[in-house]
Amino acid sequence: MRVRASADAILAAVSAYRTDSDPVFRRTIALREWPMRVAGRLAHPRSEAPPPFGIDNFTLMEGGSREIVYGLAGRFWRPDFDLVPRADGRDLLALNEPGLAKLALNFAVDPTSEDLTKEDVTILSTETRIVCVDRSARRRSAPDTAAPSNESVRRRGGITGTSFVP
Repeated sequence: MRVRASADAILAAVSAYRTDSDPVFRRTIALREWPMRVAGRLAHPRSEAPPPFGIDNFTLMEGGSREIVYGLAGRFWRPDFDLVPRADGRDLLALNEPGLAKLALNFAVDPTSEDLTKEDVTILSTETRIVCVDRSARRRSAPDTAAPSNESVRRRGGITGTSFVP
């Protein structure tokens, strides 16, 4: 995607993005989490519901002048995502627990001066990669990754697709 802004401004906006301030993201995640929340209320009517899934669930794996990478580990096909919080990128990469999937979401910028107006124009790209620790995780993760709610979130973020890495 071509953006009329400097690479620094774009990465600052990516870093400042809050999923709770995005109505489309909130609605999509609410739909995805609805069965879990209903079941939780029925089982424990007086308990407080966990906060909705959002950017705070991710681990910052790498941040630089040209790319930001966020990571996540869990069993994303489960109603509660069964997330496994990690301290940092190195900790996430080392995680090798059977049945888990690991996800990396990157935002990369590439400044260009090809624009005829001579204004700041930057190419912003983003990609989601999923690595499944074993066959069980791979088999269970495939249907969830293709779910309409997940695709709408990816499109909202400008993400063009998801790839599985063997």
